[in-house]
Amino acid sequence: MADPREPIEVVTAFGAAWGAHDLEAVLALVSDDCVFDSTGPAPDGMRHVGRDAIRDAWAPIFMDTSSTFEPEETFAAEDRVVQRWTYSWTNGHVRGIDLFRVRGGKVTEKFSYVKG
Repeated sequence: MADPREPIEVVTAFGAAWGAHDLEAVLALVSDDCVFDSTGPAPDGMRHVGRDAIRDAWAPIFMDTSSTFEPEETFAAEDRVVQRWTYSWTNGHVRGIDLFRVRGGKVTEKFSYVKG
């Protein structure tokens, strides 16, 4: 049975869980074979495939509970969602963009880019 949520609703829930530092809730919104392309190391980032690899990549980020994630703009075109955001931590911040693909109520791709 298909998930009744629109892709933008899935990404909005994903962002809310990220902002709450709830790694398990975020991982529940990704497919088993999700592909995540990180922002680093420069210039091309690193590809992580599957929930376990993604958990390993994101765990250190989620451990910094003083950091904040703030979406700036989110819009969708069919199964694709684009989200501009600011991520801040104690000594700085970065602005970036994520390109998502959502199918069956799960994020199947998350490609991240930052202003450098």
